[in-house]
Amino acid sequence: MAFASFAEFLAMGGHAPYVWSAWCVTALLLLLIVWHARVEYRQLINGVKRRVRRERARSTSAAPQNAAQFNSVEGGMRDDA
Repeated sequence: MAFASFAEFLAMGGHAPYVWSAWCVTALLLLLIVWHARVEYRQLINGVKRRVRRERARSTSAAPQNAAQFNSVEGGMRDDA
């Protein structure tokens, strides 16, 4: 569909309120989705950081005297103490 002028394009043949409101609602929802994803991502990263700090604090305060030794992937022994 071709329009003779920009004003006709904006009027959308009399359907402008429906067309432009649909575009606005869609754009708003997309922006909300992006915002929500960013908020959840920040919360996830902060939660992981808190968990790592908590586990580090727990492991350093309750380190066993005789640490276990594990075989590394290469097959050699390593000491995790």
